[in-house]
Formats: sequence, structure tokens, C-alpha cells
Amino acid sequence: MTIDTKTLTELKEALLTEKAELESNLGRIAKPTDGEYVTTFDEVGNDREDNATEVEEYTDNLPVEQALEKKLHEVNAALARMENGTYGFCDNCKQEIAIERLQANPSAQTCIKC
Repeated sequence: MTIDTKTLTELKEALLTEKAELESNLGRIAKPTDGEYVTTFDEVGNDREDNATEVEEYTDNLPVEQALEKKLHEVNAALARMENGTYGFCDNCKQEIAIERLQANPSAQTCIKC
């Protein structure tokens, strides 16, 4: 089963939409640096309460930034696989990934078995 052109176009559009959303969300909490993102540490004041707020926001944002960046890497990898013709094949066993899985998660890198 090969992915038809219409479905591939729909999956690519979904990936591009997700990429834009991820980049927008990352831009709210982090700054792009050399292709990566770094969580911002806003300085809002010098007293203890302000410093505590800054640290709390930073520690809250750091895992969110890491999760968003990981997902962005997955989306970019899927788009690259589309370009080089390996999209839709499992990275582990090289078998085709079920279309239903790709429709549910267009950036899937592995089949259900793997």
C-alpha cells in the first residue's frame, strides 16, 4: 500500500500546520538560537518576590519548551522524509506504517509493532 498523492498532500498540510503552531508556541516561551530554542528567563525586578516568580516561570516553561522542541524535531523529520521519499516507512523494520496511524500522528516514525 503506497500513500496516494491526495493523502500525502493532506498529511503534509497537517505537518506544516503543526509546525507553525509549535514554532508560535515556542516563540512565546523561548528564543531561537542556532536552530534550537532556549527558554527565556525574564527579569521583572530585583526583590525576592520578583526573583521567586522569575525562577518559578522558568522552571515551569523549561519542560514545556523541551517537549515542544522535541515534537518540532519530529515534525521536521517527517517533512524531510516526505522530501526524500522515505515517509510512511518504519524507521526500525522498514515496513509501511498504516495510513490510519499516519492520519492520527503524521510525524510517526515507527509502525505499531515497533
